[in-house]
Amino acid sequence: MSYIFHRNLQNDYPKAVCGEGVYLIDQEGKKYLDACCGAAVSCLGHHNQYVIDAVKSQLDKLPYAHTGFFTTEVAEQLAELLVERTNRALNKVYFLSGGSEAIETALKMARQYFVEIGQPQRQYFISRRQSYHGNTISALSVGGHFWRRQIYEPILNRSHHISPCYAYRDRNENETEQEYGLRVADELEQAIEELGAKRVIAFIAETIVGSTVGAVTAVPGYFSRVREICDRYGVLLIMDEIMCGMGRSGRHFAFEDEGVTPDLVTIGKGLGGGYQAIAATLATQNIFDAISAGSGNFQHGHTYIGHPSSAAAALATQRYIDKNKLLEKVRVRGVQLAEALNQRFAEHPHIGDIRGRGLFLGIELVKDRIEKTPFPADSKLDLIIKQTGMDNGIMVYPDAGTIDGKHGHHILLAPPFIIESSHIEEIVDKLDATINSAIEHISH
Repeated sequence: MSYIFHRNLQNDYPKAVCGEGVYLIDQEGKKYLDACCGAAVSCLGHHNQYVIDAVKSQLDKLPYAHTGFFTTEVAEQLAELLVERTNRALNKVYFLSGGSEAIETALKMARQYFVEIGQPQRQYFISRRQSYHGNTISALSVGGHFWRRQIYEPILNRSHHISPCYAYRDRNENETEQEYGLRVADELEQAIEELGAKRVIAFIAETIVGSTVGAVTAVPGYFSRVREICDRYGVLLIMDEIMCGMGRSGRHFAFEDEGVTPDLVTIGKGLGGGYQAIAATLATQNIFDAISAGSGNFQHGHTYIGHPSSAAAALATQRYIDKNKLLEKVRVRGVQLAEALNQRFAEHPHIGDIRGRGLFLGIELVKDRIEKTPFPADSKLDLIIKQTGMDNGIMVYPDAGTIDGKHGHHILLAPPFIIESSHIEEIVDKLDATINSAIEHISH
């Protein structure tokens, strides 16, 4: 009997006892290839001695100092490293313990910015349907996934959602990718004008949409038009890279491939690789200066922000990535994994789309490949795939509600940056067996 209030109260979870590289090992000695890094977290795998030693060293020096009284050298070094990676386009960093906190921080920071510059009437955030930005009330409010919001809808903040950039499902046959991207981006302008051009605070979007639709990238030109619209109306652009950032796409920041720079960006998960809990919100100098010259006090804070051992884990994780040129490896292995998936599933009747960038890939499952018809919403295909994968010794991140929060299923893959070619072969083999077994199960 467990005294833990688990996520799923009907599950009997195995106990993870140790990790070796890309594998987790349970109490029975069974090995699981972690092809999703839990939730795109464990970018360096599960026993990186360099990071472990850095955390131990920091704990020997200083376990904790409250940021209301002190800063620390390790946090300062980490902030400088992150700022340099944006080419100082975003040059102030606020540390948090998790992604939902980072989103909450970005929302509050954006609101206070406008209060400080004399525009307190700005009160609305716009985001996209089929998005996910975290599980606090404010983060869930700006998120656009029906199932995640449903039970809490009466207590959520007022929210405004436009279409996602989801070409596989929503591009018309007579549209080019560019035409489609401009069409859905222009919904932002329509929403701003409907709400009132001087009443909107920010538009928030995942640079690459993660858990809700499975590694959907925007079509070329989409974010450029979004940036243009935000600038036209004085609206801030918040880019959520908690899942897709910190090297996952093959760049330090996924927005580097979009040709735009946000006003605020949130990062987490791969920032510390799971070795400690850490996330961050990065802001432009303009936002910082407005608050600094105004009240001089950001009205926000949490007990464990800027935690020294968390900062040490993140700093070591990021230095290890640089030292071992892992971004280049992500790009190479990402292409290899995508090619292997496309080759294996080229004729599979139930694989509708394979997409993504770097080591952040999604597979959309369909009942009918030609018509793109989804499996029944009540089939529980995602849960069956997850359990079947565990039985087969592989961890993947399946989800339901891909199309509209209720219909559709997909699998997200986000393996560690350290995978080798042999691991790619193992992922594809075990995934193939898992998908076929799960679909056979629901077909009977």
